[in-house]
Amino acid sequence: QVQLVESGGGLVQAGGSLRLSCVASGRTFSSYAMGWFRQAPGKERERVAAISRSGGITYYADSVKGRFTISRDNAKNTVYLQMPSLKPEDTAVYYCAANLQGVAGVYDYWGQGTQVTVSS
Repeated sequence: QVQLVESGGGLVQAGGSLRLSCVASGRTFSSYAMGWFRQAPGKERERVAAISRSGGITYYADSVKGRFTISRDNAKNTVYLQMPSLKPEDTAVYYCAANLQGVAGVYDYWGQGTQVTVSS
């Protein structure tokens, strides 16, 4: 089992940047594929980005492809989401999640979420 804690959210103007971090507990972080999801009010949860155990495979939603970058540091049990050029439509609660199957797997473990608000 793994516990996830996100940080790095906040209020930023359009065009600004944020970097989200998610620290995982436990000694088996490298066994998990990791993902970032977001949910805006009144909308379904969206998978934003995902990364394989080694970091060699990544996935991005079309809405963030070319803007956001997911990365991980297995030595620090941490996954990151670099978010430059933020837009008001990026406003949402962002969640970190983990699964043992791979980037397209079912995510079993979730953090509590961090709010990202982008003002126009």
